[in-house]
Amino acid sequence: MTIKLKNGIVAVLSLMHICLFGQLNKVDFQKFELENGLEVILHKDNSTPIVAVSVMYHVGSKNEETNRTGFAHFFEHLLFEGTDNIQRGEYDKYVEKAGGTLNANTWYDRTYYFEILPSNQLELGLWLESERMLHAKVEQKGIETQREVVKEERRQRVDNQPYGSLLEESMKRAYTQHPYRWPVIGSMEHLSAAEEQDYKNFYKKFYVPNNAIVSIAGDIDYDNAKALVTKYFASIPKGTVKISQTTIVEPPLTSVIRDTVYDNIQLPAVVQTFRIPAQGTPDFYAVNMLSRLISTGESSRLYRALVDEKQKALFVGNFPLELEHPGVSIAYGITNMGVDPKELEEAMNEEIKKVQTELMSDTEFQKLRNQVESDFVSANSRVAGIAESLANYQMYFGDANLINTELERYLAVTKEDIQRVAKEYFNLDKRVVLYYLPKPVNP
Repeated sequence: MTIKLKNGIVAVLSLMHICLFGQLNKVDFQKFELENGLEVILHKDNSTPIVAVSVMYHVGSKNEETNRTGFAHFFEHLLFEGTDNIQRGEYDKYVEKAGGTLNANTWYDRTYYFEILPSNQLELGLWLESERMLHAKVEQKGIETQREVVKEERRQRVDNQPYGSLLEESMKRAYTQHPYRWPVIGSMEHLSAAEEQDYKNFYKKFYVPNNAIVSIAGDIDYDNAKALVTKYFASIPKGTVKISQTTIVEPPLTSVIRDTVYDNIQLPAVVQTFRIPAQGTPDFYAVNMLSRLISTGESSRLYRALVDEKQKALFVGNFPLELEHPGVSIAYGITNMGVDPKELEEAMNEEIKKVQTELMSDTEFQKLRNQVESDFVSANSRVAGIAESLANYQMYFGDANLINTELERYLAVTKEDIQRVAKEYFNLDKRVVLYYLPKPVNP
């Protein structure tokens, strides 16, 4: 009876797997390159009258100088200041008046700008992005304004946010050589010390067509979109400064690095950082699935064991950083009232050891695969997500078609693979362990 029930559950989950897989429609696209080196990817979806216009630049915090950190993120702000043809404060208004939205984000490896517009405003989006690439105002007034904006952002998100420095404190101990060791937001001292020419040089070097990908997805006509991209971007000169991505190889962790961070918090926390492979490598897919297994949702292993059963933590999680070079996976937990951080760390380690020594069940494994597929469906269900995915795959791997094939790499991961990477990369003898403790009260 028990065996039949177990097999029945597996059969149901397998059926769900098949049904879900059937929802993954192929993403068709066209790709071309202008003579100035700009790569362009177009995806047509005429189901709704909207279009996503995006530009991804292959520049992030890892491309900065050691004494000029924070530039990539700073430019994400600065390049909304205006251009030769767009007055200060007017950039956003063009998009808002057209009924659209816009935003940008910066990461260790790239910077991304996008507009979501009614499809009849495609030309507006391309004009705005071409202005950003060719005519941005990089001048002292805008620099001073955005310095204050970035400083305030740091105060809100890092300095005055409980546990806000978690990533920064972890990365600077997990890396000693690689530029990943400094935060994306950078150093305020470096930004303040920089002169106007430093900013101009950064813009001239990295904001060039041969360091960018234009990705457009939505209600478009391919021929018209091609013509418009050519109209606005073909005349932009190719960059003249050689761009080379860092070749620094971070030495492996050989021991446990322990430290204490005092923060404006009420409850202690435990943060464990493990070094993992770069995104796109076979083991990264297994590590990503391992992270989902132990930390995604209230039914995850860490949550069930540490929050529900043992009540050692109020919250637990784990997240791997998808990075161009070997990255990290960070496991963290906030202690329950009266629980010593050491107790929580030991409980976390017990769950990690279980994954290393006990092969998961077929039912749990199938649930994990279903979760991965569901996330893929969700990520590529809107044109904004498709535009970003196409740009990511092309920039990092030179293969935009991974949007249609990468799921296969996840589904190729076995239970044995997950157990193996748990042993290899979540090595309890090679990690960074931080205890976050409340700041002492001054007498």
